[in-house]
Amino acid sequence: MIKEDWGFQTGLPEAASSYAPNIDWLMNVLHVVMIGIFVVWGVYFIYCLVAYRARDGHTGTYHQTGEKASFIPDGLILAFEMWLILAFGIPIWASVKQSTPPPSESNNIHVIAQQFAWNIHYPGPDGKFGRRDVKLVSASNSIGLDESDPASKDDIVTINQMSVPLGKPTILQMTSKDVIHDFWVSNFRNKQDVVPGLNTNLWFEPTKTGKFEIACAQLCGLGHTQMVGNVFVKTPEEFDEWQKSQVAEKAGTASAAGAVAPSENRS
Repeated sequence: MIKEDWGFQTGLPEAASSYAPNIDWLMNVLHVVMIGIFVVWGVYFIYCLVAYRARDGHTGTYHQTGEKASFIPDGLILAFEMWLILAFGIPIWASVKQSTPPPSESNNIHVIAQQFAWNIHYPGPDGKFGRRDVKLVSASNSIGLDESDPASKDDIVTINQMSVPLGKPTILQMTSKDVIHDFWVSNFRNKQDVVPGLNTNLWFEPTKTGKFEIACAQLCGLGHTQMVGNVFVKTPEEFDEWQKSQVAEKAGTASAAGAVAPSENRS
């Protein structure tokens, strides 16, 4: 269940995913309660400083009284924290991290991280990812896409620029070519390690169009701070047009390369 916006922000950028309001609500509750606890204890400490200050005619007492009662505030805070974790924290975590929307109803993307870039692989209009082979990796083929595979003919590969449709879940299947990276879009309130040799999943459903920054949240080398990309959230119509233009551009590039190749072989 999506929580209502409380009308104030706690320093976070604009929320732009379906589950971001739930996470913001939980963080706002924590901030409000922690501020309340700080104020209550501050007032109590000031009272103690004034009421039990050293002054003429009063003798200090060192007998411990009400020792059991002193555990009441701690018990209340513990009960609140347990309620927050069990009632909200775990369900929100499970909905974001332990389940994903059906792939057949989602926009599916492969992300291959490397020092210091995000390689974005789309299956194209046919919805089928072409085969990848590490032996085919080169400066012009950063993910080793096998162009001889029929499924790869309409595949799209971009670097640091991800386009997704508005209002439709996007599922990312991610891995790394070298070290551990971390895919982070703060506007979506998500973050996921990208580990070499493993496939990790992350999903989000954008609720606003626009450009949102992709950052690497794991120190991954000297160029870590430069590992920045963007997610472009487009309307469904804009996304379809973008996808068609990318496929047409790829087909045109392949045709031009095929036309040039024979003359190069004759020279």
